[in-house]
Amino acid sequence: MIRLVVYLLVLALIAFGVAWLADRPGSIAIDWQGWQIETSILVAASALLALLAATILLWTLLRLIFRSPELIAFSWRSRRRNRGWAAVTRGLVAVGSGDALGARRAANDAERLLGHEPLTRLLAAQAAQLAGDRDGAEAAFRAMSETPSTRLLGLRGLHVEARRRGDAAAALLSAEEAARVEPGLAWAADAVIEARCLNGDFAGALATLEREAAHGGLERAAHRRRRAVLLAAQAQALELSDPSTAREKAVEATRLAPTLVPAAEVAGRLLGASGDTRKAAKIIEAAYAATPHPDLADAFLHLRPGDSSQERLKRIRTLTARMPSHPESAMVLARAAIDAQEFDVARTALGPLLGEPTQRACLLMAELEAAEHGDVGKAREWTARAVRAARDPAWVADGVVAERWAPVSPVTGKLDAFEWKLPPGVATTPMLENEAERVKAAIAAAIEARPAAEAEPEPPVVDLTPEEPAPSLAPEAEVKEPAKPEAIRPAPKPSPVVAMPHLPDDPGPDPFPDEPAGRTRPPFAV
Repeated sequence: MIRLVVYLLVLALIAFGVAWLADRPGSIAIDWQGWQIETSILVAASALLALLAATILLWTLLRLIFRSPELIAFSWRSRRRNRGWAAVTRGLVAVGSGDALGARRAANDAERLLGHEPLTRLLAAQAAQLAGDRDGAEAAFRAMSETPSTRLLGLRGLHVEARRRGDAAAALLSAEEAARVEPGLAWAADAVIEARCLNGDFAGALATLEREAAHGGLERAAHRRRRAVLLAAQAQALELSDPSTAREKAVEATRLAPTLVPAAEVAGRLLGASGDTRKAAKIIEAAYAATPHPDLADAFLHLRPGDSSQERLKRIRTLTARMPSHPESAMVLARAAIDAQEFDVARTALGPLLGEPTQRACLLMAELEAAEHGDVGKAREWTARAVRAARDPAWVADGVVAERWAPVSPVTGKLDAFEWKLPPGVATTPMLENEAERVKAAIAAAIEARPAAEAEPEPPVVDLTPEEPAPSLAPEAEVKEPAKPEAIRPAPKPSPVVAMPHLPDDPGPDPFPDEPAGRTRPPFAV
């Protein structure tokens, strides 16, 4: 539009000039070397313009003739370059479609036509990767890393190749070089942080994180979360060797991420040990309200090491009031009640969970039956139900179930990969192993207490059977206790009536039937 307006303005000016000359007639006389030329001003102006046009045209033709070799060479180079970029396009399409042979041919054509362009080297490296030629791919990436314009691209390729062949040292070396050249480069900073976390160098990981954030490689929220994770890991590592420093690190981590369970657990435990129970309780309660976790409850229970079990039960009610309807609150309250021998409270807490109990709920019921009534049979029945019950949450990262939280995944090395969730395809978790040990201890205590009650005199009319040995824990079969007359059974302790699901007389097939030797019992079966 602007060009059209300018063109019209120029035409208008020319027309105005011609009209102006036509309205003012005159003549021009030239006397030169015997030549006499007399003409009007308008004709003279037209002749002058024609002479200028002819001069420009003649100069253009002469210039074209003299530059023809250069123009021919330029045309040849342009055609060659266009063919080279077309080869690059074909090669990238072949790489994307998985055509290794086509990608290799296109890479060779591109390198022959374009030379050592960044894209031709990248295409050569990708074609080699697609064909399984790791040496060729590494050579291409190494050549790129030696050129300033493609150094970061080459270092990234060398890092990927080193990780593929399992060379952690070479991968870390490439990542550190890339992070030195460009501190805000996300993949390089993440790789360095993850490697240092795996080596336990949390201070170095924090320094790398701060450099990345200073160069704009992280958003504010991501930086706060990652810093909190690294501080929590550092606090865990220093908890035994330097408690005061660990406490400072953990408290800072809770300020950055109040819902981070490991940070709140360590901060609460160390603050409680130093006597600052109020601040410890506040930190744990804030984290528990977001993520009810048994480790938080355990730290809250033992804020004051000298407290009695009754005092701990009273304290845990304050914590579970944050999430009263959560299953974890019920199990935490039941655990504290069993320790305090408040069996009524434990049954009431576990009651809502017994419709579809999880494995932990079943094991808590087994411990409750053994601790309250010394009923080994019911304890084992609940233990057997735990085998088929739903699983409980655990720390999971990339399919790996861990006993404790860690800052990075043991599989991929990803930072902040662990999540508290249901483990996929895992029957038991380390936490259930700990619960099973408590059940075993409760059953063993009930068995040890039984002979004292059975030592009372028996009526002479009753035909006594020989004393039965303690039930065997061997995996072949469960030794059942023979039935005894009601007259000599120890009287059970009175217990309040609690709403519980009715256990049928026949709970199903015996979980431990007599089978040939070699049958494997579940790891927490007692």
